[in-house]
Amino acid sequence: MEQEMEKRKIEKEEEEEEEKWVLDGSKDYKGRVPLRASTGAWKASLFVLTIEFSERISFFGIATNLISYLTKVIHEDLNTAAKNVNYWTGTSTLMPLIGGFVADAYTGRFLMVLFSSFVYLMGLCLLTMSQFIPSLKPCKSSICRKPRKVHEVVFFLALYCISLGTGGYKPCLESFGADQFDDDNTEDRKKKMSFFNWWNFALCFGLLLGATVIVYVQDYVGWGAAGLILTIFMALTVIAFYVGKPFYRYRRPEGNPLTQVLQVIVAAIRKRNLTNPSSASLLYEVPKSDKSQGRLLSHTSRLRFLDKAAIIEDKNSEEKENPWRLATVTRVEETKLLLNVIPIWLTSVTVGICVAQGSTLFVKQAAAMNLNITHSFKIPPASIASFAAFGTLVAVPIYDKIIVPVLRKVTGNERGISILRRIGIGLTFTVIVMVVAALVEAKRLRAAEKNTTSSVFWLIPQYLLLGFGDSFSLVGLQEYFYDQVPDSMRSLGMALYLSVIGIGSFVSSFLIIIVDHVTGKDGKAWIGKDINSSRLDRFYWMLAVINGLNLCLFLLLARRYTYKTVQRRTLPNDGVEIIP
Repeated sequence: MEQEMEKRKIEKEEEEEEEKWVLDGSKDYKGRVPLRASTGAWKASLFVLTIEFSERISFFGIATNLISYLTKVIHEDLNTAAKNVNYWTGTSTLMPLIGGFVADAYTGRFLMVLFSSFVYLMGLCLLTMSQFIPSLKPCKSSICRKPRKVHEVVFFLALYCISLGTGGYKPCLESFGADQFDDDNTEDRKKKMSFFNWWNFALCFGLLLGATVIVYVQDYVGWGAAGLILTIFMALTVIAFYVGKPFYRYRRPEGNPLTQVLQVIVAAIRKRNLTNPSSASLLYEVPKSDKSQGRLLSHTSRLRFLDKAAIIEDKNSEEKENPWRLATVTRVEETKLLLNVIPIWLTSVTVGICVAQGSTLFVKQAAAMNLNITHSFKIPPASIASFAAFGTLVAVPIYDKIIVPVLRKVTGNERGISILRRIGIGLTFTVIVMVVAALVEAKRLRAAEKNTTSSVFWLIPQYLLLGFGDSFSLVGLQEYFYDQVPDSMRSLGMALYLSVIGIGSFVSSFLIIIVDHVTGKDGKAWIGKDINSSRLDRFYWMLAVINGLNLCLFLLLARRYTYKTVQRRTLPNDGVEIIP
């Protein structure tokens, strides 16, 4: 009896000792196993949220008002300006695919963020210089009918430097922030779910300030003053991010993650004539005690052909040492995860199309409406986008602090509702947004025909709905692409999320080109040279139909989706796998 009690005492002490350390494969800044009490969690992620807040003020301060600059200073027509904004936005959200891959495979997330900071700051400096240095200004005089070519070159160079910096920032900052929470700890796991909500809160607060304060400075003081403010603020937050270095938990790059996927496919093809075993326990897997491969994934019954890669043909060790002939169950399941991500990614692109309208055509609608709040105060057209941020800022705390705790009790799901259900709700909002936008634009056009001007506040409902929808779709997509990809590819996963918005912007430009070509044949183009000669209401109805059909396809895929399941150490009050 005494021996049994002594044994339990020793086991309890071992569990308590183990709980002091973070054993998920991460390291502290000196390369040691991190101490839970002094690293990670909110004390580390707050530094990450700060630099994200700064970067989003800069990005949205430029993005929301860029179409106005291109039409008023560069003198581009509406069609060309909208396409240029979409190209820049698309590039900014596709570059993270490169940055995320390099970070996961070679540099690590922290170093990639530091490198991107310098590139981003270079872009902001060029943007500021293009407004202050006389030889780089748009024109010599205050009235500019045609800008200098050198100004256009430097201005667009600055924009695409910012795009390059975003390529490293966006996939690595968010995944680095989420890495500060241990998936093997119940409390950390719940905090991580909240992290994605508060990440979006910081993002939208940045959008709010960017679309109001920065846009106001751009329109009524000058783009130079706005650029100087953004440059100084960004420099200060980069310094703060570096100061937080001792508090972070770091994950080492594991080499090219796509090679591992290719190894599984090659091994499965080589064994294509073999029959899958009756039990998954007969497939090859490393022991749970072996931490060299990180967290182990549970076997699933989907895509059974790939299971052949884990069939042991030869009992000797030579085959086990050749990853091109034999893969573990975990590597096979990681490959399945990537293949299952593809259809979800494709059906999420319509979210990006909807978001693209908020910074292009919605802004031009605002510019053609009555912007007066009082007789002496007029709001900048791009500032109306702040209502989308306001909608998200209201929705996120309510969802995180009220709705999720209630849903946890009702459904027994740690997240409240599954990730794909959350995204599905967001996709429903995209349909509603485009319907409301079409109705409002039809009303504005009727008023324009009578030589009257509608108030810009008629655009508030569509922006608020866009913000509400983003709190479900964008936050859900962030969580999905971080959680449902292999652990070694989380930066690339966040890049896939961003590429949804990037591809959406390019598709939006493509649709504008097609619609202009088809409808312009009879001289009544839906998207003409100016807003009042266009029929944006019909364009919005078309997007509503596209979004509606896409929603039906997404729901079909979501019903058949199998979530990632992880074999994790059993800790006190801890579960065995993530509940999606």
